[in-house]
Amino acid sequence: MPTQTEWEAKAAGLLKAELKRRGVTYAQLVEKLADIGISEKEANVANKLSRGKFSAAFMLQCLNAVGSSTLHL
Repeated sequence: MPTQTEWEAKAAGLLKAELKRRGVTYAQLVEKLADIGISEKEANVANKLSRGKFSAAFMLQCLNAVGSSTLHL
């Protein structure tokens, strides 16, 4: 059974992979989040993704901001 840290790494990896597939940098993600009313700083986004500690809501906000409607696990 995966540990909490392994789940966090998987979540971060999924989000990072989606950003890479779409060619979206962290700076661009911050701009796209702002467009949908979510205020984040680039450093905060980078920290969340490097640690893998973020809410499901944050992940959905990011996916929505970059225009992703599906996610392959």
